[in-house]
Amino acid sequence: MAAQLVALCFDANDPVGLARFWAGVFDWQLTAGPGEAVALLPSDDTGFQVRFLPTNQPKIGKNHMHFDLTSTSLGDQQQTVARSLALGARHIDIGQGPDATHVVLADPEGNEFCVIEPGNQFLADCGFIGAIACDGSQAVGYFWSEALGWPLVWDQDQETAIRSPHGGPKITWGGEEPTSTARKDRLHFDIAPRLGGDQQAEVKRLVRLGASRVDAGHGAGEWVVMADPDGRQFRVLTR
Repeated sequence: MAAQLVALCFDANDPVGLARFWAGVFDWQLTAGPGEAVALLPSDDTGFQVRFLPTNQPKIGKNHMHFDLTSTSLGDQQQTVARSLALGARHIDIGQGPDATHVVLADPEGNEFCVIEPGNQFLADCGFIGAIACDGSQAVGYFWSEALGWPLVWDQDQETAIRSPHGGPKITWGGEEPTSTARKDRLHFDIAPRLGGDQQAEVKRLVRLGASRVDAGHGAGEWVVMADPDGRQFRVLTR
């Protein structure tokens, strides 16, 4: 049985402040999450929460995943950029070049995101959150397709993308070579067994698919930390 994507989680130095920023960008409701987390509840077909977990660690380097936000027109794109800047975002240069038609921004803690130009065909049938764009190999796209039970909607030139049968954002991987060791990144997925499923049985299934167990004891049974075939960490919750 496939797992459920429960949340995309940000490590945040100021979880409440960062959650308020993204609540303003998405127009989603802010609520208390599990433990010390702050969560945003989707008001569209996204299908998972966005959670903000406290950390004392600073952000170092570029994140391996980011949001691609869609636009219905040039004016709509400009409005999203202006709203984000007013909430505390800033323009950043990650090498996109002066001719880029998308706009690259960073949130108040430096997490990158893109506001995509209107007319982008790949995201044409997606909502405001068009995609979670990830660094990663073709193999890891296959892994997550099996892990979540989401079909591949793109598989070409080593690039892959999956999407829930119920809609919502795509999750994409650019085809990069995998890392050699498990890494703790600023953003990670929280998944859980579907109703009636067992956490340990799910962990075993994910290992058979190519994941590895990173921390057998962390979370006191609330979650298990694992790494996907590229070495990117994620958590398996009890529910």
